[in-house]
Amino acid sequence: MTDLQDRAAPATLVPTTADAPPNRALLALLLGAFVAVGPLTIDMYLPALPTITAELETTSAMVQLTLTGTLVGLAIGQLVLGPLSDAFGRRGPLLAGTALYVVASLLVLVAPTIEVLGVLRVLQGVGTAAGAVVAMAIVRDLFTGRAAATMLSRLFLVLGAAPVLAPTLGGELLRFTSWRGIFAVLAVYGLLLLAVGWFFLRETLPPARRSTAGLGGTLRTYRRLLRDRTLVGLVLVAGLTMAGLFSYVSGSSFVFQRQFGLDEQEFGMLFGAGAVWLIAATQLNPVVLRRWAPAQVLVAGVVGGALSGAVMLVLALTGTGGLPGVVVPLWAMLFASGLALPNAPALALSRHGDSAGAAAALLGAVQFGVGAAVSPVVGLLGNDAAAMGTVILVALSLAIVVLVAVVRPWQLTDVEEPAPAR
Repeated sequence: MTDLQDRAAPATLVPTTADAPPNRALLALLLGAFVAVGPLTIDMYLPALPTITAELETTSAMVQLTLTGTLVGLAIGQLVLGPLSDAFGRRGPLLAGTALYVVASLLVLVAPTIEVLGVLRVLQGVGTAAGAVVAMAIVRDLFTGRAAATMLSRLFLVLGAAPVLAPTLGGELLRFTSWRGIFAVLAVYGLLLLAVGWFFLRETLPPARRSTAGLGGTLRTYRRLLRDRTLVGLVLVAGLTMAGLFSYVSGSSFVFQRQFGLDEQEFGMLFGAGAVWLIAATQLNPVVLRRWAPAQVLVAGVVGGALSGAVMLVLALTGTGGLPGVVVPLWAMLFASGLALPNAPALALSRHGDSAGAAAALLGAVQFGVGAAVSPVVGLLGNDAAAMGTVILVALSLAIVVLVAVVRPWQLTDVEEPAPAR
């Protein structure tokens, strides 16, 4: 099957040898298209959450659990698909996961209850995990260190466009169709990804570098990864930073539409405007890395995000500033997170190049697992700006504690600029 896959893809798009370096911009666009299915799946239906609550005769907390289900699927799927990509190559698991995603998206069109919708969202998350974990592993196949951080920043440019467009696109789609129509569009997008992946994505993990250890070897690999204190710390920091983002994602539709009275289209525009700051930071990151080490930028991003969360919480509790008093600190938090997010994975993955798939899976599982745990917390605390600010502040404050107590960034040596992996 591998030989057939290799013949099916052009040899010029993602070459795997040092004398034929990959076209980084094209590679970022291709991988970004797969990674973007995650935020599109998470964010496109956000404007419809109040409508789904009414139509399926359920509560806002139950509807938010459908978001949690997607994140749980993302976490579990990455733990499974990461090692599979180390054993069977990147391309097969990526295409199989995308196919599962398409099937789950189509079944949502006939989901009769909130419980069925929740299960299908878990399956969507599992399918989406393929793009998330395999894209990270492909980056590690070809780059490490500063080059990986730079490539991840470029990838985040494509990835960042999805949160900008998704709620706005979802809001506009609701003018012409129901919330189920959003999932029909996602299914079509998944079908397009299958075609693009089959014809244009080449395998980046040659058979000689694949794992043959089986289930026992996979468990040993995870055990070895979990014994690396610094790796575990970086994974936790990445997860807690993502928790701040998902508190915003899960609570924003209720905060902006119910607390501040925005309609579905206005919410989509405001949500997209916030994502612009995340994109701006990820694209500033390669410039910043020319002067400062990835660990230094990571610390600055996490600390800046925590301070932004503190400001937002104070303004929300005192009622100061109205909507701008919530939005401006949120944008500052998103900008700070955009500096932290590319560097934590780059530092973590650079430590275990021989197990890139498993390391990327562990990283993704923790990020989305923490996100799954955090998403309903905002609802339980009241689905208002104060609840969102509380979760952001707590999550990023814990990230600072982990940085100081576990990662100890002052002890990290800067990584060398590597040649692409053979």
